[in-house]
Amino acid sequence: MGFIKKQSPGRLITMGFALVILLGTALLLLPCSIREGVRITFVDALFTATSAVCVTGLLVVDVADSFTAFGQGVVAVLIQIGGLGVSSIGVGLILAAGKRISIKDRMLVREAMNVDSSKGIVRLVRAILLLTLCFESVGAVLCFFVFRKDYSFLHACGISIFHSIASFNNAGIDILGSMQSLAPYRDNLFLNVVTMGLIIFGGLGFFVIIDLIKCKSFKKLTLHSKVVISTSLILIFVGSILFKATEKISWLGAVFQSVSARTAGFSTYSMGSFSNAGLFVMCILMFIGASPGSTGGGIKTSTFFTLIQAVRCVVSKKRLSAFHRSIPAEAMSKAYMIMNLSLMVVFCGIFSLCVLEPEYSFIQIMFEVVSAFGTAGLSTGITSELGTAGRLIVIVLMFIGRLGAFTLLSIWINRPEKNARYTEETLTIG
Repeated sequence: MGFIKKQSPGRLITMGFALVILLGTALLLLPCSIREGVRITFVDALFTATSAVCVTGLLVVDVADSFTAFGQGVVAVLIQIGGLGVSSIGVGLILAAGKRISIKDRMLVREAMNVDSSKGIVRLVRAILLLTLCFESVGAVLCFFVFRKDYSFLHACGISIFHSIASFNNAGIDILGSMQSLAPYRDNLFLNVVTMGLIIFGGLGFFVIIDLIKCKSFKKLTLHSKVVISTSLILIFVGSILFKATEKISWLGAVFQSVSARTAGFSTYSMGSFSNAGLFVMCILMFIGASPGSTGGGIKTSTFFTLIQAVRCVVSKKRLSAFHRSIPAEAMSKAYMIMNLSLMVVFCGIFSLCVLEPEYSFIQIMFEVVSAFGTAGLSTGITSELGTAGRLIVIVLMFIGRLGAFTLLSIWINRPEKNARYTEETLTIG
Protein backbone atom coordinates (compact mmCIF):
# COMPACT_ATOMS: atom_id res chain seq x y z
CA MET A 1 0.00 0.00 0.00
CA GLY A 2 2.90 2.35 0.77
CA PHE A 3 4.22 1.94 -2.78
CA ILE A 4 0.82 2.78 -4.28
CA LYS A 5 0.35 5.89 -2.12
CA LYS A 6 3.68 7.26 -3.32
CA GLN A 7 2.72 7.01 -7.00
CA SER A 8 1.32 9.93 -8.98
CA PRO A 9 -2.26 9.73 -10.32
CA GLY A 10 -0.92 9.36 -13.87
CA ARG A 11 1.17 6.35 -12.91
CA LEU A 12 -1.71 4.75 -11.01
CA ILE A 13 -4.01 5.14 -14.02
CA THR A 14 -1.38 3.61 -16.31
CA MET A 15 -0.82 0.69 -13.95
CA GLY A 16 -4.58 0.25 -13.58
CA PHE A 17 -5.08 -0.04 -17.34
CA ALA A 18 -2.14 -2.45 -17.58
CA LEU A 19 -3.53 -4.66 -14.79
CA VAL A 20 -7.00 -4.76 -16.36
CA ILE A 21 -5.44 -5.79 -19.69
CA LEU A 22 -3.43 -8.56 -18.05
CA LEU A 23 -6.49 -9.77 -16.10
CA GLY A 24 -8.56 -9.71 -19.30
CA THR A 25 -5.83 -11.68 -21.10
CA ALA A 26 -5.88 -14.34 -18.39
CA LEU A 27 -9.69 -14.62 -18.54
CA LEU A 28 -9.68 -14.91 -22.35
CA LEU A 29 -7.19 -17.80 -22.10
CA LEU A 30 -9.52 -19.83 -19.85
CA PRO A 31 -10.99 -22.96 -21.49
CA CYS A 32 -14.51 -21.66 -20.84
CA SER A 33 -13.71 -18.56 -22.92
CA ILE A 34 -12.46 -20.32 -26.05
CA ARG A 35 -14.64 -22.19 -28.53
CA GLU A 36 -13.93 -25.87 -29.04
CA GLY A 37 -11.34 -26.49 -31.75
CA VAL A 38 -10.01 -22.91 -31.66
CA ARG A 39 -6.41 -22.20 -30.64
CA ILE A 40 -5.72 -18.88 -28.94
CA THR A 41 -2.11 -17.94 -28.12
CA PHE A 42 -1.05 -15.61 -25.33
CA VAL A 43 -0.29 -12.83 -27.84
CA ASP A 44 -3.74 -13.29 -29.44
CA ALA A 45 -5.45 -12.95 -26.05
CA LEU A 46 -3.22 -10.01 -25.08
CA PHE A 47 -3.97 -8.27 -28.38
CA THR A 48 -7.74 -8.78 -27.97
CA ALA A 49 -7.73 -7.61 -24.33
CA THR A 50 -5.64 -4.52 -25.18
CA SER A 51 -7.89 -3.67 -28.12
CA ALA A 52 -10.97 -3.97 -25.90
CA VAL A 53 -9.62 -2.01 -22.91
CA CYS A 54 -8.14 0.65 -25.19
CA VAL A 55 -11.49 0.71 -27.06
CA THR A 56 -9.68 0.32 -30.36
CA GLY A 57 -11.27 -2.51 -32.33
CA LEU A 58 -8.25 -3.96 -34.13
CA LEU A 59 -8.35 -7.75 -33.93
CA VAL A 60 -6.13 -10.68 -34.86
CA VAL A 61 -8.91 -13.21 -34.17
CA ASP A 62 -12.65 -12.83 -34.64
CA VAL A 63 -14.43 -12.44 -31.30
CA ALA A 64 -17.59 -14.28 -32.38
CA ASP A 65 -15.80 -17.17 -34.09
CA SER A 66 -13.08 -17.63 -31.46
CA PHE A 67 -14.72 -16.99 -28.08
CA THR A 68 -17.72 -18.46 -26.28
CA ALA A 69 -20.54 -16.40 -24.79
CA PHE A 70 -18.45 -16.10 -21.61
CA GLY A 71 -15.42 -14.89 -23.56
CA GLN A 72 -17.55 -12.39 -25.48
CA GLY A 73 -18.93 -11.17 -22.14
CA VAL A 74 -15.37 -10.65 -20.89
CA VAL A 75 -14.60 -8.57 -23.99
CA ALA A 76 -17.75 -6.47 -23.42
CA VAL A 77 -16.78 -5.81 -19.79
CA LEU A 78 -13.26 -4.85 -20.86
CA ILE A 79 -14.70 -2.41 -23.41
CA GLN A 80 -16.91 -0.86 -20.73
CA ILE A 81 -14.03 -0.49 -18.27
CA GLY A 82 -11.78 0.93 -20.97
CA GLY A 83 -14.38 3.39 -22.20
CA LEU A 84 -15.35 4.76 -18.79
CA GLY A 85 -11.84 4.55 -17.37
CA VAL A 86 -10.46 2.40 -14.57
CA SER A 87 -10.67 5.22 -12.03
CA SER A 88 -14.32 6.05 -12.85
CA ILE A 89 -15.32 2.40 -12.54
CA GLY A 90 -13.45 2.15 -9.23
CA VAL A 91 -15.15 5.24 -7.81
CA GLY A 92 -18.50 3.94 -9.03
CA LEU A 93 -18.00 0.66 -7.16
CA ILE A 94 -17.01 2.56 -4.00
CA LEU A 95 -20.18 4.66 -4.28
CA ALA A 96 -22.27 1.52 -4.81
CA ALA A 97 -20.78 0.05 -1.63
CA GLY A 98 -21.82 3.18 0.28
CA LYS A 99 -18.29 4.21 1.23
CA ARG A 100 -16.64 7.65 1.16
CA ILE A 101 -14.46 8.73 -1.74
CA SER A 102 -10.91 9.54 -0.64
CA ILE A 103 -8.88 12.52 -1.86
CA LYS A 104 -6.61 10.11 -3.76
CA ASP A 105 -9.61 8.69 -5.62
CA ARG A 106 -10.80 12.18 -6.52
CA MET A 107 -7.34 13.03 -7.86
CA LEU A 108 -7.33 9.87 -9.98
CA VAL A 109 -10.66 10.75 -11.61
CA ARG A 110 -9.50 14.35 -12.08
CA GLU A 111 -6.35 13.16 -13.86
CA ALA A 112 -8.19 10.55 -15.96
CA MET A 113 -10.96 12.93 -17.04
CA ASN A 114 -8.60 15.89 -17.48
CA VAL A 115 -10.66 18.05 -15.10
CA ASP A 116 -9.18 21.28 -13.71
CA SER A 117 -10.65 20.91 -10.22
CA SER A 118 -11.55 18.08 -7.83
CA LYS A 119 -14.74 19.92 -6.89
CA GLY A 120 -17.88 18.02 -7.85
CA ILE A 121 -15.98 14.86 -8.86
CA VAL A 122 -18.44 12.52 -7.15
CA ARG A 123 -21.41 14.17 -8.90
CA LEU A 124 -19.52 13.96 -12.19
CA VAL A 125 -18.87 10.23 -11.80
CA ARG A 126 -22.52 9.60 -10.91
CA ALA A 127 -23.63 11.57 -13.97
CA ILE A 128 -21.19 9.68 -16.23
CA LEU A 129 -22.35 6.28 -15.02
CA LEU A 130 -26.03 7.27 -15.34
CA LEU A 131 -25.56 8.70 -18.85
CA THR A 132 -23.68 5.60 -19.95
CA LEU A 133 -26.43 3.33 -18.65
CA CYS A 134 -29.13 5.39 -20.36
CA PHE A 135 -27.43 5.63 -23.75
CA GLU A 136 -26.39 1.99 -23.85
CA SER A 137 -29.80 0.75 -22.69
CA VAL A 138 -31.67 2.77 -25.30
CA GLY A 139 -29.14 1.75 -27.95
CA ALA A 140 -29.50 -1.95 -27.10
CA VAL A 141 -33.31 -1.80 -27.28
CA LEU A 142 -33.26 -0.03 -30.66
CA CYS A 143 -30.63 -2.42 -32.10
CA PHE A 144 -32.65 -5.42 -30.94
CA PHE A 145 -35.43 -4.67 -33.45
CA VAL A 146 -32.88 -5.03 -36.27
CA PHE A 147 -30.94 -8.07 -35.04
CA ARG A 148 -34.10 -9.94 -33.99
CA LYS A 149 -34.96 -10.36 -37.68
CA ASP A 150 -31.80 -12.42 -38.29
CA TYR A 151 -31.13 -14.11 -34.95
CA SER A 152 -32.96 -15.95 -32.17
CA PHE A 153 -34.31 -13.94 -29.24
CA LEU A 154 -31.42 -14.61 -26.82
CA HIS A 155 -28.76 -14.27 -29.53
CA ALA A 156 -30.28 -10.99 -30.69
CA CYS A 157 -30.29 -9.71 -27.09
CA GLY A 158 -26.61 -10.56 -26.70
CA ILE A 159 -25.61 -8.95 -30.00
CA SER A 160 -27.69 -5.83 -29.28
CA ILE A 161 -26.16 -5.28 -25.83
CA PHE A 162 -22.62 -5.93 -27.11
CA HIS A 163 -23.10 -3.66 -30.12
CA SER A 164 -24.53 -0.84 -28.00
CA ILE A 165 -21.61 -1.02 -25.55
CA ALA A 166 -19.05 -1.15 -28.38
CA SER A 167 -20.72 1.74 -30.24
CA PHE A 168 -21.08 4.15 -27.32
CA ASN A 169 -17.54 3.40 -26.14
CA ASN A 170 -16.23 3.83 -29.70
CA ALA A 171 -14.67 0.35 -29.63
CA GLY A 172 -15.68 -0.94 -33.06
CA ILE A 173 -15.68 -4.62 -32.05
CA ASP A 174 -18.60 -6.77 -33.22
CA ILE A 175 -19.76 -10.33 -32.61
CA LEU A 176 -21.40 -10.92 -35.99
CA GLY A 177 -18.57 -13.24 -37.06
CA SER A 178 -16.19 -13.56 -40.02
CA MET A 179 -14.53 -10.17 -39.38
CA GLN A 180 -17.29 -8.55 -41.47
CA SER A 181 -18.12 -5.70 -39.08
CA LEU A 182 -21.42 -4.08 -40.19
CA ALA A 183 -21.07 -4.84 -43.91
CA PRO A 184 -24.27 -6.97 -43.94
CA TYR A 185 -26.20 -3.94 -42.67
CA ARG A 186 -24.68 -1.24 -44.89
CA ASP A 187 -28.10 -0.43 -46.39
CA ASN A 188 -30.04 -0.63 -43.11
CA LEU A 189 -30.77 3.03 -42.46
CA PHE A 190 -32.18 2.46 -38.95
CA LEU A 191 -29.17 0.53 -37.61
CA ASN A 192 -26.74 2.94 -39.27
CA VAL A 193 -28.43 5.96 -37.68
CA VAL A 194 -28.63 4.34 -34.22
CA THR A 195 -24.98 3.29 -34.38
CA MET A 196 -23.88 6.74 -35.56
CA GLY A 197 -25.89 8.36 -32.76
CA LEU A 198 -24.18 6.22 -30.12
CA ILE A 199 -20.75 6.87 -31.67
CA ILE A 200 -21.28 10.64 -31.89
CA PHE A 201 -22.52 11.07 -28.31
CA GLY A 202 -19.82 8.75 -26.99
CA GLY A 203 -17.22 10.75 -28.93
CA LEU A 204 -18.48 14.19 -27.88
CA GLY A 205 -17.54 13.53 -24.28
CA PHE A 206 -19.49 13.49 -21.03
CA PHE A 207 -18.77 17.17 -20.28
CA VAL A 208 -20.45 18.21 -23.52
CA ILE A 209 -23.45 15.91 -22.99
CA ILE A 210 -23.97 17.25 -19.45
CA ASP A 211 -23.60 20.82 -20.74
CA LEU A 212 -26.18 20.16 -23.47
CA ILE A 213 -28.66 18.78 -20.93
CA LYS A 214 -28.20 21.81 -18.66
CA CYS A 215 -28.21 24.60 -21.24
CA LYS A 216 -30.35 23.28 -24.12
CA SER A 217 -29.10 26.18 -26.23
CA PHE A 218 -25.90 26.51 -28.26
CA LYS A 219 -25.38 30.13 -27.21
CA LYS A 220 -25.38 29.24 -23.52
CA LEU A 221 -22.87 26.39 -23.87
CA THR A 222 -19.32 26.62 -22.56
CA LEU A 223 -16.48 27.40 -24.97
CA HIS A 224 -15.33 23.78 -24.74
CA SER A 225 -18.73 22.44 -25.79
CA LYS A 226 -19.03 24.93 -28.67
CA VAL A 227 -15.56 24.01 -29.96
CA VAL A 228 -16.19 20.27 -29.70
CA ILE A 229 -19.63 20.32 -31.33
CA SER A 230 -18.70 22.68 -34.18
CA THR A 231 -15.41 20.87 -34.94
CA SER A 232 -17.10 17.44 -34.86
CA LEU A 233 -19.87 18.55 -37.24
CA ILE A 234 -17.36 20.09 -39.66
CA LEU A 235 -15.19 16.96 -39.65
CA ILE A 236 -18.22 14.73 -40.27
CA PHE A 237 -19.41 16.95 -43.13
CA VAL A 238 -16.01 17.32 -44.81
CA GLY A 239 -15.21 13.63 -44.32
CA SER A 240 -18.51 12.59 -45.91
CA ILE A 241 -17.90 14.80 -48.96
CA LEU A 242 -14.35 13.49 -49.42
CA PHE A 243 -15.34 9.84 -49.04
CA LYS A 244 -18.16 10.22 -51.54
CA ALA A 245 -15.79 11.96 -53.96
CA THR A 246 -13.00 9.38 -53.70
CA GLU A 247 -14.89 6.09 -53.22
CA LYS A 248 -17.74 4.28 -54.97
CA ILE A 249 -19.99 4.13 -51.94
CA SER A 250 -23.46 5.40 -51.08
CA TRP A 251 -24.07 8.68 -49.24
CA LEU A 252 -25.15 6.65 -46.20
CA GLY A 253 -21.87 4.74 -46.35
CA ALA A 254 -19.87 7.96 -46.73
CA VAL A 255 -21.51 9.60 -43.72
CA PHE A 256 -21.19 6.42 -41.64
CA GLN A 257 -17.47 6.04 -42.42
CA SER A 258 -16.88 9.71 -41.68
CA VAL A 259 -18.51 9.30 -38.26
CA SER A 260 -16.89 5.94 -37.52
CA ALA A 261 -13.39 6.90 -38.70
CA ARG A 262 -12.68 9.21 -35.77
CA THR A 263 -12.17 6.28 -33.32
CA ALA A 264 -15.30 4.08 -33.56
CA GLY A 265 -13.84 1.48 -35.93
CA PHE A 266 -17.04 0.05 -37.40
CA SER A 267 -17.15 -0.24 -41.17
CA THR A 268 -19.87 -0.99 -43.70
CA TYR A 269 -17.36 -1.26 -46.56
CA SER A 270 -14.05 -3.11 -46.73
CA MET A 271 -11.13 -0.75 -46.07
CA GLY A 272 -9.02 -2.94 -48.35
CA SER A 273 -11.09 -1.77 -51.32
CA PHE A 274 -10.58 1.94 -50.58
CA SER A 275 -8.29 4.05 -52.78
CA ASN A 276 -5.11 5.63 -51.42
CA ALA A 277 -6.92 8.98 -51.34
CA GLY A 278 -9.73 7.54 -49.25
CA LEU A 279 -7.32 5.81 -46.88
CA PHE A 280 -5.36 9.06 -46.46
CA VAL A 281 -8.54 10.96 -45.56
CA MET A 282 -9.33 8.17 -43.10
CA CYS A 283 -5.87 8.53 -41.54
CA ILE A 284 -6.41 12.25 -40.95
CA LEU A 285 -9.78 11.67 -39.28
CA MET A 286 -8.41 8.81 -37.15
CA PHE A 287 -5.46 10.92 -36.03
CA ILE A 288 -7.73 13.80 -34.94
CA GLY A 289 -10.04 11.40 -33.12
CA ALA A 290 -12.82 12.20 -30.66
CA SER A 291 -13.08 14.82 -27.92
CA PRO A 292 -11.64 15.25 -24.39
CA GLY A 293 -13.48 13.40 -21.64
CA SER A 294 -14.98 10.98 -24.17
CA THR A 295 -14.60 7.27 -24.83
CA GLY A 296 -12.52 7.90 -27.98
CA GLY A 297 -8.85 8.50 -28.74
CA GLY A 298 -6.75 10.59 -31.13
CA ILE A 299 -5.23 14.01 -30.43
CA LYS A 300 -8.82 15.23 -29.80
CA THR A 301 -11.00 17.74 -31.64
CA SER A 302 -10.22 20.60 -29.23
CA THR A 303 -6.48 20.13 -29.85
CA PHE A 304 -7.03 20.21 -33.61
CA PHE A 305 -9.25 23.30 -33.32
CA THR A 306 -6.68 25.12 -31.17
CA LEU A 307 -3.89 24.35 -33.65
CA ILE A 308 -5.97 25.66 -36.57
CA GLN A 309 -6.86 28.80 -34.62
CA ALA A 310 -3.20 29.31 -33.68
CA VAL A 311 -2.18 29.21 -37.34
CA ARG A 312 -4.95 31.67 -38.22
CA CYS A 313 -3.87 34.02 -35.44
CA VAL A 314 -0.22 33.95 -36.54
CA VAL A 315 -1.21 34.82 -40.10
CA SER A 316 -3.71 37.53 -39.10
CA LYS A 317 -1.63 38.72 -36.12
CA LYS A 318 -4.64 38.56 -33.81
CA ARG A 319 -5.08 37.11 -30.33
CA LEU A 320 -6.02 33.45 -29.96
CA SER A 321 -9.79 33.38 -29.55
CA ALA A 322 -13.01 31.64 -30.56
CA PHE A 323 -16.74 32.32 -30.11
CA HIS A 324 -15.94 35.74 -28.58
CA ARG A 325 -13.77 34.13 -25.89
CA SER A 326 -9.98 34.24 -25.48
CA ILE A 327 -8.13 30.92 -25.48
CA PRO A 328 -5.34 30.70 -22.86
CA ALA A 329 -1.75 30.54 -24.12
CA GLU A 330 -1.30 27.38 -22.02
CA ALA A 331 -3.91 25.63 -24.16
CA MET A 332 -1.96 26.43 -27.33
CA SER A 333 1.31 25.21 -25.79
CA LYS A 334 -0.31 21.96 -24.68
CA ALA A 335 -1.89 21.48 -28.10
CA TYR A 336 1.50 21.84 -29.80
CA MET A 337 3.04 19.43 -27.29
CA ILE A 338 0.32 16.81 -27.85
CA MET A 339 0.63 17.18 -31.62
CA ASN A 340 4.41 16.79 -31.60
CA LEU A 341 4.43 13.83 -29.23
CA SER A 342 1.66 12.11 -31.17
CA LEU A 343 3.49 12.56 -34.47
CA MET A 344 6.65 11.15 -32.90
CA VAL A 345 4.79 8.05 -31.70
CA VAL A 346 3.15 7.55 -35.11
CA PHE A 347 6.45 8.04 -36.99
CA CYS A 348 8.23 5.53 -34.72
CA GLY A 349 5.39 3.05 -35.17
CA ILE A 350 5.43 3.41 -38.97
CA PHE A 351 9.20 2.96 -39.11
CA SER A 352 9.08 -0.11 -36.85
CA LEU A 353 6.37 -1.84 -38.90
CA CYS A 354 8.11 -0.92 -42.17
CA VAL A 355 11.18 -2.78 -40.89
CA LEU A 356 9.27 -5.73 -39.42
CA GLU A 357 6.61 -6.10 -42.16
CA PRO A 358 8.30 -5.04 -45.45
CA GLU A 359 5.82 -7.01 -47.57
CA TYR A 360 3.05 -4.45 -46.98
CA SER A 361 2.73 -1.09 -48.73
CA PHE A 362 3.49 2.17 -46.93
CA ILE A 363 -0.16 3.30 -46.97
CA GLN A 364 -1.26 0.00 -45.40
CA ILE A 365 1.30 0.31 -42.61
CA MET A 366 0.56 3.99 -42.02
CA PHE A 367 -3.17 3.23 -41.88
CA GLU A 368 -2.59 0.43 -39.35
CA VAL A 369 -0.37 2.59 -37.12
CA VAL A 370 -2.66 5.63 -37.15
CA SER A 371 -5.67 3.38 -36.51
CA ALA A 372 -3.95 1.83 -33.48
CA PHE A 373 -2.74 5.14 -32.06
CA GLY A 374 -6.08 6.86 -32.68
CA THR A 375 -7.88 3.83 -31.18
CA ALA A 376 -10.01 3.76 -34.32
CA GLY A 377 -9.79 0.04 -35.00
CA LEU A 378 -10.13 0.20 -38.78
CA SER A 379 -7.81 -1.97 -40.87
CA THR A 380 -7.09 -2.70 -44.51
CA GLY A 381 -7.01 -6.39 -43.54
CA ILE A 382 -3.38 -6.86 -42.51
CA THR A 383 -3.87 -6.95 -38.71
CA SER A 384 -4.35 -10.70 -38.47
CA GLU A 385 -1.40 -11.27 -40.84
CA LEU A 386 1.14 -9.40 -38.72
CA GLY A 387 3.95 -11.35 -37.08
CA THR A 388 4.39 -11.53 -33.29
CA ALA A 389 6.76 -8.54 -33.20
CA GLY A 390 4.40 -6.50 -35.39
CA ARG A 391 1.46 -7.35 -33.15
CA LEU A 392 3.39 -6.28 -30.06
CA ILE A 393 4.17 -2.93 -31.74
CA VAL A 394 0.45 -2.43 -32.43
CA ILE A 395 -0.37 -3.37 -28.81
CA VAL A 396 2.00 -0.68 -27.55
CA LEU A 397 0.50 1.86 -29.97
CA MET A 398 -3.03 1.08 -28.78
CA PHE A 399 -1.97 1.45 -25.15
CA ILE A 400 -0.25 4.78 -25.79
CA GLY A 401 -3.19 5.97 -27.87
CA ARG A 402 -5.71 5.25 -25.11
CA LEU A 403 -3.73 6.90 -22.31
CA GLY A 404 -2.25 9.63 -24.50
CA ALA A 405 1.38 10.28 -25.32
CA PHE A 406 1.35 13.41 -23.11
CA THR A 407 0.11 11.43 -20.09
CA LEU A 408 2.67 8.66 -20.55
CA LEU A 409 5.48 11.20 -20.86
CA SER A 410 4.36 13.14 -17.79
CA ILE A 411 4.38 10.07 -15.51
CA TRP A 412 8.14 9.77 -15.91
CA ILE A 413 8.91 13.48 -15.57
CA ASN A 414 8.38 14.84 -12.10
CA ARG A 415 11.00 17.56 -11.76
CA PRO A 416 10.37 20.89 -10.00
CA GLU A 417 10.33 23.94 -12.23
CA LYS A 418 13.52 26.01 -12.26
CA ASN A 419 13.06 29.72 -11.76
CA ALA A 420 16.30 30.68 -13.51
CA ARG A 421 15.81 32.96 -16.53
CA TYR A 422 18.31 33.05 -19.37
CA THR A 423 19.25 35.86 -21.74
CA GLU A 424 16.88 35.97 -24.68
CA GLU A 425 18.33 35.67 -28.18
CA THR A 426 16.67 35.70 -31.62
CA LEU A 427 16.17 32.35 -33.37
CA THR A 428 15.41 32.28 -37.10
CA ILE A 429 12.34 30.16 -37.86
CA GLY A 430 11.24 28.96 -41.31
